[in-house]
Amino acid sequence: MALSATTETAFANDPAWIQDAHVDHYIQSWSVQGAKPRVITGGEGSWFWDSDGKRYLDFESQLVNLNLGHQHPVVVEAIKAQAEKLCYIGPAMGNDVRSELAHLIAEVTPGDLTSTFFTTGGAAANENAIRLARHYTGRHKIIARYRSYHGATAGALELTGDPRHHLGGPGQSGVVRMLDPYTYRCPAGHPDPCPVCTGAPHLEELLMYENPNTVAAVILEPIVGTNGLIVPPDEYMPAIREVCDRYGILLIMDEVMAGFGRTGKWFACDHWDVTPDILTTAKGLNSGYVPLGTMTVSEPIAQWLKSNLFPGGLTYAGHPLACASGIASIKVYRDESIIERAAESGRFLEEKLLGLAKKHPCIGDVRGKGLFMGVELVKERKTREPLVPFNAKGPNAAPMPEMMKFAMDEGLYLSFFSNVIRLTPPLIISHEDIEFGCEVLDRTLDIADRHTTG
Repeated sequence: MALSATTETAFANDPAWIQDAHVDHYIQSWSVQGAKPRVITGGEGSWFWDSDGKRYLDFESQLVNLNLGHQHPVVVEAIKAQAEKLCYIGPAMGNDVRSELAHLIAEVTPGDLTSTFFTTGGAAANENAIRLARHYTGRHKIIARYRSYHGATAGALELTGDPRHHLGGPGQSGVVRMLDPYTYRCPAGHPDPCPVCTGAPHLEELLMYENPNTVAAVILEPIVGTNGLIVPPDEYMPAIREVCDRYGILLIMDEVMAGFGRTGKWFACDHWDVTPDILTTAKGLNSGYVPLGTMTVSEPIAQWLKSNLFPGGLTYAGHPLACASGIASIKVYRDESIIERAAESGRFLEEKLLGLAKKHPCIGDVRGKGLFMGVELVKERKTREPLVPFNAKGPNAAPMPEMMKFAMDEGLYLSFFSNVIRLTPPLIISHEDIEFGCEVLDRTLDIADRHTTG
């Protein structure tokens, strides 16, 4: 039965109605359906609140995308102003905000990255990156790492090493897996030097088996995000770059999570002065206020595309509302010294976490850069046995969701993967809020300590 506008508005302001409609009519990402959600009614800065007025410190920046926090007034105003001026124009048309954002991205990205294709998010950026790499090189294979997440669309999910990629079915051919430089749990058993954690020897061996002339690109997250906040040794990224150069293989860096200040630099690859051939971003580019992602390419690829067809397109590529929000965000990053603030706040957060590690036997490792931190939990520090098994479900994973619920009830929003808690607050977070978050985390970790054996 159709509802009147007045009735619809009344229902929309009723938390119980919102929950029921969520259960009955909305399909939630990566979830068994049917659970009633908390109803969120607002947010500001590093905090959001629900329909009961309870406030939560967003220590995750939602999906690691609200780099500038909730409702930053400069970005909100830019979206409003653009909506009044022009809401949409096709991708082939010239548009002021589209050109300005492309120009700004060329300014802030490293090296010779110069031309940008706009997408609606990170998965679409990675899809277009691998398609372009194959088109540009005339090769088919893509090397991707096991502990990775590149998106949930068909091609991006096939690149993904996260266990969720099995849900995508057979997928496309040509993806080759590479082990990760996970120094805390070295996949090669901690030899010195390590062929995996130094980068080049492991990649060289894969190329020996696969034939480098068939490999179009290596795609990787410079710092692993969803799958454990893994930071490579300093020699790793330059070594991967050198091998790719030697064999004419493109290097694609997925900075959908790590980019735009998250690690205390504009981009994570800046920590090692390594420039990829293709850089993909989204999330922090405009804090997710409007769906937006980018694929930015180097000068040689940009020049090649002036005489060769770009094999991709999206109805909403370079959407004016999204581009306006991106321009405003980059200006905020510069005007409010957000990158520098993230680096300083990251050091403060790391100091707090290392203090917690001295207190809690469940903490095996604290790692990350900037406000892109992870705490790995173990049953016993000496053996490094994980607190819960990799990709555990149900009773085997029980301590982790128990901790998340406790923290949320105490006003702290956290998330985890397997035995790693991710700590990725907005880059504008205050020291006071970091202290609050770590105080709740301190009490939350008491739950994990009860499961330790050492």
